[in-house]
Amino acid sequence: MYAIVDIETTGGKFDEEGITEIAIYKFDGEQIVDQFISLVNPEKDIQPFVVNLTGINNGMLKNAPKFHEVAKRIVEITTDCVLVAHNANFDNRILTTEFRRLGFNFKRETLCTVELSQKLIPEQNSYKLGKLCSALGIPISSRHRADGDAIATVQLFKLLLNKDTEKQIIKKAIKTDNSRKLAPKLLNILDELPAKAGLFYVFNIDRTIIYIGKGKNIKKTVNQLFLRTSKKAKILQNAVVSVTFEVTGSELIAQLKHIEKLKIHTPKFNFKQKPNFNKIEFSNPNLIIVDKGRTVGEKSVLLIENNEFKGFCYTDLAQQITNIQILQNLISPMENSIHNRATIKKYLQRNSVEKLIRF
Repeated sequence: MYAIVDIETTGGKFDEEGITEIAIYKFDGEQIVDQFISLVNPEKDIQPFVVNLTGINNGMLKNAPKFHEVAKRIVEITTDCVLVAHNANFDNRILTTEFRRLGFNFKRETLCTVELSQKLIPEQNSYKLGKLCSALGIPISSRHRADGDAIATVQLFKLLLNKDTEKQIIKKAIKTDNSRKLAPKLLNILDELPAKAGLFYVFNIDRTIIYIGKGKNIKKTVNQLFLRTSKKAKILQNAVVSVTFEVTGSELIAQLKHIEKLKIHTPKFNFKQKPNFNKIEFSNPNLIIVDKGRTVGEKSVLLIENNEFKGFCYTDLAQQITNIQILQNLISPMENSIHNRATIKKYLQRNSVEKLIRF
């Protein structure tokens, strides 16, 4: 679970800033499940340049709650969450400082979307939130206001999760409490899984991925795995500590990502695949495959250029699909292997998709 945060402050000397506005979106890796947005009375004046930047002035905060009045809500919504922010060191420092003034030790794991973007979306002209979102076709309303910047960071974080092939983001969020008995543990794991198409990752107590599965219905597929009675299955069931999932919406993306993840992680409980395909080419060398996404209104997109499979992305804006330059930035690269091309071609022969765009 993630708490995606943006904070506006008064400005001023280091560690003497006060919070003027805060927005927190609790995000389960698929959708927002809770949120908290509020102006905050910092009990000090706002620096003039900050007023010009954010539009928040002293008069707007006169009747706003003070930090100690919203502190409990902040603790509640961020408990058991990894704190995510664009320049996380700043937001975490501000929160830690405010809580320290109240005599409370606020401590959360953090992830910085600036650092993640530099690693996962290299060669961008700028990693400032506004310019980065512009390059990726992510809209920002109310720039330099906590709510607008936070919701843009949610969209950016979704993209980064898709591009994180090594699953370092998910691994950081895993809790490794292995104190429960086997049956209740497996039941609790199943309760948290969705009945949607996608992948799932089985972790042991060392946060190592020991099995990767895929299915049209993640919950049903994991349940079937837990009901197996073979010796190998029982060893896996005893070793499992956590199961994370990745909703793809598209069954085709689930198949392609399953191939990719097996190569990257080589889980000990998965069988090794031995693909045997001849050369595969598409009828049209430049193709955009548009199908349903993970949520209502979202689309999944696969890109093929010059008969090479480039990768996939998700979008809820038509301009991101029709603008090839933006689409190329959004795409999470995947291997242009014969296996992947054969998987795509076979899927298109057997299934209908929402749209095929030839260019």
